[in-house]
Amino acid sequence: MIPEGWQSIQLKDVVQKGRKICYGIVQPGKFEAGGIPLIRGKDYSFGWVELEDFFRVSEAIDRPYKRSKVKPRDLILTIVGAGTGNVATVPDWLDGANITQTTARIAVDHDRFDFRYVRALLESRFGQHAVYRAIKGGAQPGLNIADVEKFTFFYPTRTVQSQIADAAEAWDRAIETVEALMANARAQKQALMQQLLPQGTTPPKKRLPGFSGEWRKLHIGDVAREVSERAGDEADYPVLSCSKYDGMVESLTYFKKKVYSDDTSNYKVMRRGTFGFPSNHIEEGSIGYQDLFEAGIVSPIYCVFAADKTMDDGFLYKLLKTDRYRQIFAAATNASVDRRGSLRWKEFARITLLLPPLEEQQAISKAVNSIAATEAAYEAQLTALRQEKTALMQQLLTGKRRVKLPESENA
Repeated sequence: MIPEGWQSIQLKDVVQKGRKICYGIVQPGKFEAGGIPLIRGKDYSFGWVELEDFFRVSEAIDRPYKRSKVKPRDLILTIVGAGTGNVATVPDWLDGANITQTTARIAVDHDRFDFRYVRALLESRFGQHAVYRAIKGGAQPGLNIADVEKFTFFYPTRTVQSQIADAAEAWDRAIETVEALMANARAQKQALMQQLLPQGTTPPKKRLPGFSGEWRKLHIGDVAREVSERAGDEADYPVLSCSKYDGMVESLTYFKKKVYSDDTSNYKVMRRGTFGFPSNHIEEGSIGYQDLFEAGIVSPIYCVFAADKTMDDGFLYKLLKTDRYRQIFAAATNASVDRRGSLRWKEFARITLLLPPLEEQQAISKAVNSIAATEAAYEAQLTALRQEKTALMQQLLTGKRRVKLPESENA
């Protein structure tokens, strides 16, 4: 049911006269220094890149595509590839640029519509559902311009559109603030880890107050042992996977689908407090620490191990997750005897560690954990803000809820 005063309008009727929804240059040719900037999906999908990073086309290539040139406040929509449905607003500094055939330009009629409201629609559940319904399958998913033109949404008056857009921007500013705080906490954590953790066999740049003396040079096999417990037929453990950035995760929750075998009897058991990595992916940094459950199971391709009492688990995990050790794992994998792109325990156990006494390991781990907790708190806050914004916009964009104005504006 359309709210009173709202209209159901197709996207083709939202654009400026003489500037239909269209895609751009099909064959951009060679890079032309000093030429016209060409907007590609990767230039805006994760925030705008710097102007000097844009591909540029010659005037001869650009001339036949004057119809697809952009102006500030135009919207662009990815219509081909994995990023299909991504939306961005053309900034002032890209006035006169052109787009590729994988992007659609939506030149909103500013007299009748607020471009920010139209963008909010395209980014909302309603816009993404429209993309999903119209997308064509195959090796390269995409949208036809004719289908994009038929995207139909509810539009209130121009004034109400702007009120809703203002509300969305207020939420975006709050989200951006927390994003910046989280990024700062992450940067502080990375800087501290680089200072306190050794880089392979190179001593750390900084020592915590109260600690001194030489660090010991050992092998992983000197301070850890392989664990080969199998699940068997009776075990009912959650299946775990190891991700590059998040470490051990519950497979069903993380992948949102079943990606493991029906028969898990030969899977390896990971008790709480053990480490594990897929032997064919560790060169990517995929190594994890199991602190989710009392016990879980992983694919037989995993190598599972436990550290002895001379090691602090938190310190060892942080050390093995550094970029330096990812490089060491890659080198060890390439040098592996079986040459099958995997790293078994025998080779893994030979990797060298530079270790301080247990008390210093614990102190380093505690210092890093303190900043990591701040980062995690910001991440939780960010997730909550995004969910709240999504729920609010769903109501505002359907008229089920109205923007509340300050008393001075209602007078």
